[in-house]
Amino acid sequence: MSDQVSTIAMADTAKPSGVRWKIFLLMLFLISINYIDRASLSVAMPVIAKEFDIDPAMQGLILSSFFWTYALMQVPGGMLADRFKPRIVIALATLFWGFFQALAALSTSWMLLLLTRLGLGASEAPIYPAGGKLNAIWMTQTERGRGATLLDGGAPLGAALGSIVIAWLMAAFSSWRVAFVIAGVGTMLCGLWAWYYIRNVPREHPSVNEAEARYLEEAHAIEDAATPPSSGASWMAYFRFRSVWCMCLGWMFFNTTFYGLLTWMPTYLFKVHGFDIKALGGASFIIFFAGFVGELVGGWIGDNWRERGGSPNTVFRTLFGIAAIMATVSIFLVAYVTNAVAVVVLLSTTLFFLRWCGMYWAIPSALAGRGKSGFLGGCMNLGGNIAGITTPLIVGFIVQATGSYFLALMYFAAAGIALLICSTLIDYSRKLPV
Repeated sequence: MSDQVSTIAMADTAKPSGVRWKIFLLMLFLISINYIDRASLSVAMPVIAKEFDIDPAMQGLILSSFFWTYALMQVPGGMLADRFKPRIVIALATLFWGFFQALAALSTSWMLLLLTRLGLGASEAPIYPAGGKLNAIWMTQTERGRGATLLDGGAPLGAALGSIVIAWLMAAFSSWRVAFVIAGVGTMLCGLWAWYYIRNVPREHPSVNEAEARYLEEAHAIEDAATPPSSGASWMAYFRFRSVWCMCLGWMFFNTTFYGLLTWMPTYLFKVHGFDIKALGGASFIIFFAGFVGELVGGWIGDNWRERGGSPNTVFRTLFGIAAIMATVSIFLVAYVTNAVAVVVLLSTTLFFLRWCGMYWAIPSALAGRGKSGFLGGCMNLGGNIAGITTPLIVGFIVQATGSYFLALMYFAAAGIALLICSTLIDYSRKLPV
């Protein structure tokens, strides 16, 4: 009996184990792999376009095809995460998208390549809604900014590493096909790792100590006490609220600029500023790594401000406002600068501030709570990936019609202004009574 009492007493004074941060470092790694795989086609496109004789408009179609199924599966992916919990959804998604990434290496025409991109998009779709669900389950209200930016930080980090890794593999093996196979097999191994380490509930994890489990349970109990009771309305009742629409639209305008740079920036630097494959890989790494650093900085500022008593509306509106304004000004200036180094600096600045909006992944749990955060995260990412579908196509047609990237850059700047408006109109301070 005395041993049991001493064990409880030690648990009360022990330091929380911090497994939640390790899980989100794993999610950072998985999302990075996610973006290495999806960015691989952008890096390889100059070579593939020559091999398959693809014009700019058709390149835009192929680059956008990933987002057709990716967007279509966002809400179903979020609902799967709510119903079956995030662990199985994350593991299976990773296994399947690795398979389609490797399968792309067998393509003998642009049509077969497009079909593998459709499979890749459907497989990758659940990872973000399930990650948002993990953020609601494993993080407290004042930790979710960092949780969100660790989750979403994999996007610029993966894009940065993708440029280096895929370009290096293509150069080392003189083949984009070998590069795609290696990336795909590596991804499938990561899916097995995700299943091994992730758990749906903190107390289920063998490495979580009593102090961490109790810390999270107490924080969630306080949060739940402030949550309005369910009205029993259907899931679609969320769309009666302005905040939900602005969340979805804001994420769409954010992704208009980010996906535009992700899909077309390598070709832009290659065509307009004369970057060769090595310079292209290095510049892309610098630009997207600046976005990764900016994302972590934004999450740290947001959570520290919240911990010091900052209200959700003040914190998020201020940080998202700064992010939108700085990104808009930087991308606007890119259109008027001819020096290659200055262009890289401005694009790095664009992504450094734009990626502060990774904290958008804290919004679904702020509006819906843990029970329906997967669904709302899927809705948000559906909005974001409408931009993924349309932006590569729009940029492709602009470039083909005008022979210039100027109007494409103005399109990105306009999206930044719209992001500012939407982010300001969201009420981050209360959960919706649905």
